[in-house]
Amino acid sequence: MIAVCLVLLMVTADAAAGGAVPPPSSSSSSSSPPSSSASAFCPLNSSSRHIVERQPRMLNFRVEYRQRTVELVLEEGSTVGEIKQILETELGVPVSKMQLKGWKSGDVSDSTVLRSLHLPKNNSLYVLTPDIAPTASTSKNSALQESLNQNFLLVISHRETQRDYNLNFPGSRTIQEVKRNVSDLTNIPVRHQQWEGWPASASDDSMTLALSGISYPCHHLSVCRRSSPANAQEPTEECADVHMISDSEGDDYEDASEFGVDDTEMFGMGSSSCRKSPMMPENSENEADALLHFTAEFSSRYGETHPMFFIGSLEAASQEAFYGKARDRKLLAIYLHNDDSVLSNVFCSQMMCADSIVSYLSQNFITWAWDVTKEANKARLLTMCTRHFGSVVAQTIRTYKTDQFPLLLIVMGKRTSNEVLNVIQGNTTVDELMMRLMGAMEIFTAQQQEDIKDEDEREAREMVKREQDEAYRLSLEADRKKREAQEREEAEQVRLEQMRKEQEEEKEAIRLSLEQALPPEPNEESGEQISKLRIRTPSGEFLERRFLGSCKLQVLFDFVASKGYPFDEFKLLTTFPRRNITQLEPGSTLLEAKLFPQETLFLEAKE
Repeated sequence: MIAVCLVLLMVTADAAAGGAVPPPSSSSSSSSPPSSSASAFCPLNSSSRHIVERQPRMLNFRVEYRQRTVELVLEEGSTVGEIKQILETELGVPVSKMQLKGWKSGDVSDSTVLRSLHLPKNNSLYVLTPDIAPTASTSKNSALQESLNQNFLLVISHRETQRDYNLNFPGSRTIQEVKRNVSDLTNIPVRHQQWEGWPASASDDSMTLALSGISYPCHHLSVCRRSSPANAQEPTEECADVHMISDSEGDDYEDASEFGVDDTEMFGMGSSSCRKSPMMPENSENEADALLHFTAEFSSRYGETHPMFFIGSLEAASQEAFYGKARDRKLLAIYLHNDDSVLSNVFCSQMMCADSIVSYLSQNFITWAWDVTKEANKARLLTMCTRHFGSVVAQTIRTYKTDQFPLLLIVMGKRTSNEVLNVIQGNTTVDELMMRLMGAMEIFTAQQQEDIKDEDEREAREMVKREQDEAYRLSLEADRKKREAQEREEAEQVRLEQMRKEQEEEKEAIRLSLEQALPPEPNEESGEQISKLRIRTPSGEFLERRFLGSCKLQVLFDFVASKGYPFDEFKLLTTFPRRNITQLEPGSTLLEAKLFPQETLFLEAKE
């Protein structure tokens, strides 16, 4: 956290007399020293101003382990590992077997600096050693550790508003932490809260709920605002302890005027020696580099627990938030910081770093930030807003004065344009900020559901169209394949027909040549030995011809082939006895084959 410099003007009761203020009484000097967040001094006259230098902030820790309690005081610059090393000496438990629990931010590493955890002044922790078996004497401590892990329901009645709050807290939460949470809900600072219902044993605000003696699982309490301290009797001492605003007392800032402190001095703005480095460099050429610098400076000032700022241009942040799938869209939160506003430190430390706000923004928003402290950066922002959201938004930002900053703009993307749902100013509370964020989220959710419905219907139509297009494409593909197969089949038929035709032409040519080569048929009156043959074809027809008895069988085979029955496809058989003439020597004569003077033969296809 950035140290807060406080310039305090105190006017003594005898200022009119112009005399020196007497020193503090011995009873005051013998009293216990003031806390690290306080400084005691005596002004010399009514017009004197004294700068109270901040001492290193000290944190008190009450650590419980089984039946032992160890109280520690460390600077906030110490680390968690240093606490464990001290506990190792006090408890005799090795650091490697020690688990330090009770941190409000969850488990932390040994290298974590206490300052980064934003702890109150008084803290309660407990040690777990699961690797070290408890002895019989530690059975009571086992019950204590169990109660630390239990959840207590506190029913807290706010008497002034007649409203009840049902709050769940783990047993490890301290009474101080409960009161600070109630302060966020009721807007009553912790030191102005008046409680009823706490048991008598709950005398220390640093005590955990498990040790406070409240009823389990439910305990009833009531709270209201006590009388204003301004009405209380003025202190008689002319020299008093003045408490600076620290992390543990940050909820009391609204009453700083009771001490006569100027606002600019209260928030560290009144002294040039306390001037912070700029949140964002002026005239940065690259928006991403400017946002990286902003995030690093924000973490340096207010700790690592803060919203995750989008690193990139406003246009890129809008694209990320508005132009994805409807289910993935988010609201855009634009945080505008101004170091010249007295509200900036409180808004950042109390609102933007609150766990509930950080979690809600991270889950539901894209958070983009910009620093408008410098006029050049503000002009650049207005140009970006005009480009992306229109001149109305830019003009709206111009109307806000410096002391109304910081601003948190909630922007929702619509079909045709982007709409600013809300502008949250710096003078708000955690509860009000959360309610306004939730209100914007309700509007966005209703619009998102419509967008999801429209998108689903559009996707369904597109799906049907894609299915129809795919079916049409498959149909065309099937038709194409069918046509190609038909074309191939037709081409094959043409080819086979061509081959058949060629074969027939070839056979016909052979037949004609055989027919022309046959010797003439002899006359019956020629006086030579004539053999008259009658040949039955497979179709039942008969071929008749006369041959000279001296003719070779080859002449008979050529005759049969000239009639369309080639020698290699058909065989020539006698009727009785059955003989295969085609197996005889083609050079034999008809007489030798005993086909004289006449014979009936038949043709049969070869197998």
